Amino acid sequence: MTRCAVGIDFGTLSARAVVAEIGTGRILADHAVDYPHGVMDAALPDGTRLRPDWALQDPMDYRTCLFESVAQAVKRAGVRPEDVVGLGLDVTSSTVLPVDKEGVPLCTKAVFRSDPYAWMMPWKHHGATAYAERMQRAAEAFDPDFLRRYGGRISSEWMLPKLWQVAEEAPRVFDAADRYVEAGDWLVYCLTGRYAPSRAMAGYKAFAQPGRPWPDRAFLKAVSPRLEALADKLPRETFLMGERAGGLTAQAAEATGLLPGTPVAVANIDAHVSMPAIGTAAPGSLLMIMGTSTCHILVSGTEKPIPGISGVVKDGVFPGSYGYEAGQSCCGDHFKWMFENALSEEVCREAREKGVDVHALLTERAARLRPGESGLLALDWWNGNRSILTDMELSGLMIGMTLSTRPEEIYRALIEATAYGSRVIVENFEQNGIPVKQIYACGGIARKNGLMMQIYADVLGRSIGVARASQAPALGSAIFGAVAAGGACGGYDTIDEAVAAMGGVEDTVYAPDPSARRIYEGLYGDYLKLHDLFGRSGSDVMHRLRRLRNAVRTEGE
Repeated sequence: MTRCAVGIDFGTLSARAVVAEIGTGRILADHAVDYPHGVMDAALPDGTRLRPDWALQDPMDYRTCLFESVAQAVKRAGVRPEDVVGLGLDVTSSTVLPVDKEGVPLCTKAVFRSDPYAWMMPWKHHGATAYAERMQRAAEAFDPDFLRRYGGRISSEWMLPKLWQVAEEAPRVFDAADRYVEAGDWLVYCLTGRYAPSRAMAGYKAFAQPGRPWPDRAFLKAVSPRLEALADKLPRETFLMGERAGGLTAQAAEATGLLPGTPVAVANIDAHVSMPAIGTAAPGSLLMIMGTSTCHILVSGTEKPIPGISGVVKDGVFPGSYGYEAGQSCCGDHFKWMFENALSEEVCREAREKGVDVHALLTERAARLRPGESGLLALDWWNGNRSILTDMELSGLMIGMTLSTRPEEIYRALIEATAYGSRVIVENFEQNGIPVKQIYACGGIARKNGLMMQIYADVLGRSIGVARASQAPALGSAIFGAVAAGGACGGYDTIDEAVAAMGGVEDTVYAPDPSARRIYEGLYGDYLKLHDLFGRSGSDVMHRLRRLRNAVRTEGE
């Protein structure tokens, strides 16, 4: 008998389930399913147009992919239902949706099908930027200390600005919602028939902190009288990672092929849940979760106010420690944009002739370039800046272009820009008294793109370890599923035990090259000049261009 746990990772575009062996963390099988509707940023399925900077998703895509991915992964693993001791899942956050009293998403109802405000808003919905700015001012007036744990800034990617937008612009939807839930909490409800809201999600994305009331009715009222009603639509009790949320219902068991009552862990955030997969909870460990965006999760034994981060939550990553979150709103999406919009026919033709994808070809070409050879420098703000400026209206920049600039040079400059952005985050932690002792990376990029990882090591001037698991978030969720089961049922009684047994890193470590590092020191200095000019020094050209774009597009509708 092979005891195992199932972990399901819900990314921005797809869900992936893994079956992990208890005791080793070895992945026995996995299965990924793309969301049928992906991310809707232009129109709803019925053609209803969306405004600029909007991003919506269909929660039923998540539910469908949940059941299909688990059932297929378990089937591929060849394990018996009774061998699966527990399940865990993680979701991007804040990804939030309105539901009725029965937990049915409002967007599934005919009366709301054409209303964008009734659909699920994923993390990358930036339509609430104006509300985030207004909430920022209200929070500072309400309590100067309110944002101390959140880098001093409120992001439009978080829960409350999004829901304020709905309350003000679509009161019919807001009033019809019995509750607003994080997608992770709703998926746990789909599995167990019980809400067990994640403390990590509430802490990082909705201001839930020890010593403060939550939901904070007084704060919501201070922001807007219209928003006060939200206090009755949010949960009052939250649960820690690794806690048992409930057991599989008969319906969920049939859909997944598992046994009724199989323990299900409290949901977690996709970035934070990856930390257990590297097999350490040591203070000073920083993990870069590299996907469409990059999240930087740092574990520390102390709490300090750090400007420009996304938040710090006690017990947010591991019990008894402080979990710091920062990040970049765009990483892999830079390259996706380039491959879809900025490739020459010559590159595509060569890739076809060689039988490789364009990503592999450009990586091969870019690897032949020496640091600085392209003459290019970019700002990695194609999707705004999460840390440390917390400004989603900033935009990307590429300078040094000439008539001889090649696609591989642009590609390498984008890689370098994301590395510079990560260095800004690391230095921000250290300049504010939180040491970074070891850096790790996980995700498909970290395992597949050695060029990118070497550039990161050279730019950061640090060695970088890579998670052993190809699907670190899903493995992390499986680890918490094993903890939810407990030792008596074949899992683990503590998170530390589970992490030590099931997590780990590869033998390969990317170390900085001294000659490359010297060149990148100079380029990083130039990057900082651009960073501060457009992000801090009062140059509002990026904001004016965005406002002009939005005005022209809105006028044309």
